[in-house]
Amino acid sequence: MPFLELESHRLHHRIDGPVGAPWLTFCNSLGTDLHMWDRQVDALSATFRILRYDRRGHGQSSAPPGGYSVAELGADVLALWDHLGVERSHFCGLSIGGLTGQWLGVHAGARLQTLTVAATAAKIGTVENWNARIAQVQRDGLLPLREGTAERWFTPAFAQAQPAVVEDILQRFVATCVTGYIGCCHAVATADFRDLLGRIMVPTLAIAGDDDPVCPPADLDAIAQGVADGRSIAVPGRHICNIESADAFTAALVAHLR
Repeated sequence: MPFLELESHRLHHRIDGPVGAPWLTFCNSLGTDLHMWDRQVDALSATFRILRYDRRGHGQSSAPPGGYSVAELGADVLALWDHLGVERSHFCGLSIGGLTGQWLGVHAGARLQTLTVAATAAKIGTVENWNARIAQVQRDGLLPLREGTAERWFTPAFAQAQPAVVEDILQRFVATCVTGYIGCCHAVATADFRDLLGRIMVPTLAIAGDDDPVCPPADLDAIAQGVADGRSIAVPGRHICNIESADAFTAALVAHLR
């Protein structure tokens, strides 16, 4: 399996699609791994060279100690691109992946062809709430968060219709490294792009789940209105809207990439 060995950790990554096709990089949400994008990869790997990776502390990537910053998460993407010879790439990130995308848009816009951010915000939650979550996970681990995570991530109708899909992603959630999860919680708690969105110059699409209790459509509208060239759209579902409304999500993404 391909790994990029960095000074403090290693990043597991996977490439699909034909050599020479435009690059498209996917960045997963907190508590998931690169398989959350399977439906999009199935639909797009004939026409794009797709890079997926497990964020530090997730999936098969290792977890350096300490609290992470969104700048460090963005630097991981740049390190992968440099390692693989990717000069420019489309980028699509969900939740903390959307925060990573905003950092790239502000600090490395020349490396982006387009930016898509989903189920995210310029500022997600409060420092106090994230610190409370960190304390809970330090004390009890991730398993007690499973039920509440399911409710935030998927509508009851989807959970009833697709129980195997929901079970698979929840199993990946509870298997996430506690050190990596806490480190990434710190990155979310300290990330704030509300005064920086105007620096994002690449064409930007913001996709919301229309029933997302974490990052409602208004948060995505604010991103689209704040960047230089943005638009927003809502698809049915809650936080993991690329899975709950995979076809609608992928169609919106394809239209933007074109």
